Amino acid sequence: MPAEIIDGKAIAKELRESLKQQVQELQKEFPGFQPQLAIVQVGGRADSDVYIRMKVKAGTEAGLRITHKQLPRSTTESQLLEVIRSFNAQSDVHGIIVQLPLDTDQEIDEVTITNAVDPEKDVDGFTRFNTGALAKKGELPRLYACTPKGCMHLIESTGIEISGKKAVVIGRSDIVGRPISQLLLRKSATVVICHSRSQNIEDEVRSADIVVAAVGKPGLVQGAWIKPGAVVIDCGINPIPDSTKKSGRRLVGDVEFDAAKEVAGFITPVPGGVGPMTVAKLLENTVIAARYAVTPRPWSLRLLTPTIQRPVPSDIEIARRQPPKLISLLASEIGILPTELDLYGQFKAKVRMSVLDRLRHRQDGRYIVVTGITPTPLGEGKSTTTVGVAQALAAHLGRNTFACLRQPSQGPTFGIKGGAAGGGYSQVIPMEEFNLHLTGDIHAITAANNLLAAAIDARMFHESTQSDEALYRRLVKDNKFSDIQLKRLQKLGISATDPEALTPEERTRFVRLNIDPDTITWQRVMDTNDRFLRKITIGQSPTEKGRTRETQFDIAVASELMAILALSTSLADMRARMDKIVVAADTEGNPVSAADLGVSGALAVLMKDTIMPTLMQTLEGTPVFVHAGPFANIAHGNSSIIADKIALKLVGPEGVVVTEAGFGADIGMEKFFNIKCRESGLVPNAVCLVCTVRALKMHGGGPKVVPGTPLAQEYKEENLELLSKGICNVEQHIANAKKFGVPVVVAINAFATDTEAELNLLRERCVAAGALDAVVSSHWADGGKGSVDLARALIKATDEPSNFKFLYDTELSIEEKIETICREMYRADGIEILPEAAEKIARYKAQGYGNLPICMAKTHLSFSHDATLKGAPSGFTVPIRDIRASVGAGFLYPLCGTMSTMPGLPTRPCFYDVDIDPETGVISGLF
Repeated sequence: MPAEIIDGKAIAKELRESLKQQVQELQKEFPGFQPQLAIVQVGGRADSDVYIRMKVKAGTEAGLRITHKQLPRSTTESQLLEVIRSFNAQSDVHGIIVQLPLDTDQEIDEVTITNAVDPEKDVDGFTRFNTGALAKKGELPRLYACTPKGCMHLIESTGIEISGKKAVVIGRSDIVGRPISQLLLRKSATVVICHSRSQNIEDEVRSADIVVAAVGKPGLVQGAWIKPGAVVIDCGINPIPDSTKKSGRRLVGDVEFDAAKEVAGFITPVPGGVGPMTVAKLLENTVIAARYAVTPRPWSLRLLTPTIQRPVPSDIEIARRQPPKLISLLASEIGILPTELDLYGQFKAKVRMSVLDRLRHRQDGRYIVVTGITPTPLGEGKSTTTVGVAQALAAHLGRNTFACLRQPSQGPTFGIKGGAAGGGYSQVIPMEEFNLHLTGDIHAITAANNLLAAAIDARMFHESTQSDEALYRRLVKDNKFSDIQLKRLQKLGISATDPEALTPEERTRFVRLNIDPDTITWQRVMDTNDRFLRKITIGQSPTEKGRTRETQFDIAVASELMAILALSTSLADMRARMDKIVVAADTEGNPVSAADLGVSGALAVLMKDTIMPTLMQTLEGTPVFVHAGPFANIAHGNSSIIADKIALKLVGPEGVVVTEAGFGADIGMEKFFNIKCRESGLVPNAVCLVCTVRALKMHGGGPKVVPGTPLAQEYKEENLELLSKGICNVEQHIANAKKFGVPVVVAINAFATDTEAELNLLRERCVAAGALDAVVSSHWADGGKGSVDLARALIKATDEPSNFKFLYDTELSIEEKIETICREMYRADGIEILPEAAEKIARYKAQGYGNLPICMAKTHLSFSHDATLKGAPSGFTVPIRDIRASVGAGFLYPLCGTMSTMPGLPTRPCFYDVDIDPETGVISGLF
């Protein structure tokens, strides 16, 4: 009985239809997504052209995007490798093939070329990684060679049982012979590989239940050799002369088809058998690679297991005892590609913005903000809680989880507070790298800030010492306007772009900024607590010709550039914000910007690398983003939008991002919602409000706490009365959070001195005040394990519907927005706008800044403007003594009471304890 013909065309068509449906389903799940295959061809062989046209046609019909890059025969190996590297780096390219053989007149090693393709995009399955993985026991590699894959599909389409059958593979190439033998072995066939040196091939074939011929020799396998009923898969495509054909030739396989079909049970024709399946499997591999690239999946983290000790050692001792894993390993575990990573040593790296583009189709994860009660000198532990919860979720509950923290300033590190990496067994490591320099973002901000400050004074000096024409000739280099100067012309309404075409009046308007020195708001900065720079006189050198003025230094993190970094959503957004920075007003009251000074492009260049968040790890090996560190009084005090956005994509829809807001909830949380979320468009799912029993005792009227002096007994012994009086503080913060429509879980950061009665009282009052739950957490002493109950409560909170809303509409007047915050967040009776603030408000309205959000600058030590008012005061009036604009960052900041932007060093700063062992390089004294 003649063999059944295995119709490769029909089976391939069916597979392509299935792939088309899969692509459509992917696009429903990820709108705008399209799998893309890149084909790289060198030269122009006629047969390669035919194969590529087949691939393009089939791929397009299946819904794929096909990119064909054809290079000349003169292309060198290095040039070809560069093209491959480029496609490797493109996140929207999911599959790459290099058409072989290469049609070149250069020395190019094909092995080097095929192995240059990213294994994740190696849809031909030719790289060492994928061929090696196929040869090993265990799961099949995600991508493997298309022809063998097609052959197996054809064999399985016959319905025969492969297990236990004898299979003979004729040919040992890496493209077909070896991989098909591995696939058959995985199906428990007994496999014999024959090749050019094999003897008695005929005998082997006669006993074979399955024959796969792939040697490229026409008619090698004779029909008489075939075992009756055998499955014959013919991979050969051999041109032979045929005068009846227009081309003068026809294609035949390695098997004597006419004779074999009379004996075999199943047989593939040539053409129309394996060939169409090879193309179909190539497309299938591309869809597989694309689905893998876009679909979130649980991370396989190699967790770190620090040894818990009692008593708990110092933070730096704990950190030093736990060696971190390589940051490149962590990046690969959480789905960051090597091309998206810039290493800064072994244990920290910047993550490129391209990851956002690659994952743009992925649904965000759940979004939790960690905030706290009104701070006290006793500390509440927001950073420690953020890290502890992240460790609990990722290391103990198996959730993809990121912690997002601010970068600490050198000021507090060497001043009074110490580091900001968390504490105890819930911290970021290496903690000395976290606290010292990190990846240099603050230094870049310092350089950019001070360049702008220098530009202001230099411009005023040159305008005061030169004529209009002299200024014009010096400002217009080579008689050509720079791009930023063209922007200024456009702003001034001057249409001419030829420097010679400007009228004298237009030249004067162009060169004269006429900055009013009394209105300059841009200060110089440095990242050190230096109280003697709070007011300085500049311009005292004889070369400045008596043009002195009073100014000051701020701490570097108080720079508007830091706030801009934290609120930017891209490099382009950051660059645009820098144009808008207002540094002063001119003598007519008009704003003078960084773009007017011509310096904003240079600022962006100095800060170009700061846009990338820094990847680090917790003590338990879970991921952390450290990015930006805006001053939490005059700025919004939150880590960056970019870090949160990248993290939300990396964790996927069932994952969690835990981000921290600075200071108490009345400042950090309020600004997180009204400023950060307004800019990012992200919707928070839950609030984690951190408190401690002893801090609430202080809000209840407990004794003053002075650093360096023994803690009063009230804080170390049970005192329900004092605690009960202070709980009003956390109750008010709960009420404030609920005004934004977001569920609240209170984290009670446990101390050994807390009693069960105190903890029960606090839990009951928090739930009665509207918290979804109040959970005791021992993450400082126990790491992630001690925060598991809190983590579960937060996940439950994120399951609740989010009815998030802003506190105010930005279209309200400046005064109305300020009053809304003071009444709703602080429980004030009202506000008092003092004369200087009233004058500034009128100016900002006239300049068009009245619709910006409000970023209140007040003490963090009280709900009110008065640091001495603890608990939850009410019935007070908030005095607004001044208001300033951070136009680039996108907010106005009213000043309530006095506000220092340059901290001072205490009598005994932290730096007394910081040192380095010159023999080992080990740092001591950080905490």
